[in-house]
Amino acid sequence: MSAVGVEISGYGIVGRAPFTLTLVHAVALLLAVVSLAVVFWHGLDERGVALAFGILIAVGELARWSGAEERESAPLAAAGALAYALLGENAGHRADHGVLEIVAVVVAAALIGCVPHVARGRGPTADHLTRRVLTVGFAAVCFQPLYNQGRLMGWGGPSYALLLVSLLVLTALCDAVLAAAMAHARTRWPFGPLLRDELRATLGIGSAVCATGAVMSLAVAVVGLWALPVFSLPLLLTQLSVRRYAAVRVTYRQTIASLARATEIAGYTPTGHARRVAELSRAVGRELGLSEPDLTVLEYAALMHDIGQLSLVDPVPAGATSVLSADEQRRIALLGGAVVRQTGVDAEVAVVVERQADPYREQPVTARIVRAVNAYEEMAREAGPGGPLTALEKLRLATARDYQPEVVESLARVLLRGTLTLPQAG
Repeated sequence: MSAVGVEISGYGIVGRAPFTLTLVHAVALLLAVVSLAVVFWHGLDERGVALAFGILIAVGELARWSGAEERESAPLAAAGALAYALLGENAGHRADHGVLEIVAVVVAAALIGCVPHVARGRGPTADHLTRRVLTVGFAAVCFQPLYNQGRLMGWGGPSYALLLVSLLVLTALCDAVLAAAMAHARTRWPFGPLLRDELRATLGIGSAVCATGAVMSLAVAVVGLWALPVFSLPLLLTQLSVRRYAAVRVTYRQTIASLARATEIAGYTPTGHARRVAELSRAVGRELGLSEPDLTVLEYAALMHDIGQLSLVDPVPAGATSVLSADEQRRIALLGGAVVRQTGVDAEVAVVVERQADPYREQPVTARIVRAVNAYEEMAREAGPGGPLTALEKLRLATARDYQPEVVESLARVLLRGTLTLPQAG
């Protein structure tokens, strides 16, 4: 995500970064600058510990990858930073580092690790660093003052480990809320579904990050800094596996997109039609609060919604199926569903393709979105100047049977944020 604006499905630019996003960045920047200034002026209290955790965090940031759907793309760096924030002892000796020293070391190490990514122009570095600084600062503020004041002296064994796990879970929840708030401020998508997706992602590799952070902190307290490389290895291997899984998913998505282009190459539909319908359908699905798995099904179905036209002897003019009779639309949809089932794609995708021509009261919500967005794209393209407004008006007039009113209004809101521009072909 860029720092100055966001493109909604290729249909326009929302505008400048909103005030909430700017405020969050400013708070993180202020905390980072104050921490670095204090450490620069007074020096480090625990140089050996700071150097060891700094190297671990920098290596974790270097191993960060971009382009994956996973919320945490640098799990090793995150686990190391959280373990450092919750570190009370080093090999049985009391650690004297404070909150500002922790934040300063994490910021410096993260900046060093991000240099190659910035040089290559990869990754959402600003948002990534903002979340890292604020979550580590939150964990350190919750733990370090209590430990340094001796209020945790009576805590030992299972109760101390349970305390660390509880603080990490609380930190993960705060990170999810922060991520959802930043995404909401940037895209104006509903906050609730965004938070739900972030919490769901936390149960994945986020749980491994929290567990590794807690184990690292406890192990360093007992055996010293040698515990860092030992307990980093399992998470590093997990990261490699997740990265390989993400690459497989990207290849799968590209395969579906290539298959969807078959109708364009054969001359049945205009160039870029399937991609535009998929992007706008996903934006409307976001507006309606669909979950991430439902959005994936919606995107795949939208990409392949016209594939049934390959079975036609005579192509539909300009591939515009919305002007055909209801029976003809349903026949093409059933042919498309049959093709999708033979490709090995998820059966849910085939169901959406098959039912895209049914009356909206008989459709799943994903099929309602595909039908409305496809009709809008075809009508707007054919109507010329002023086509988007004309197409929306036609959709609203057909909400008694063909198009769900809520879907049409969500489509209108998405297009309004994109200034109601006509989608570009190709």
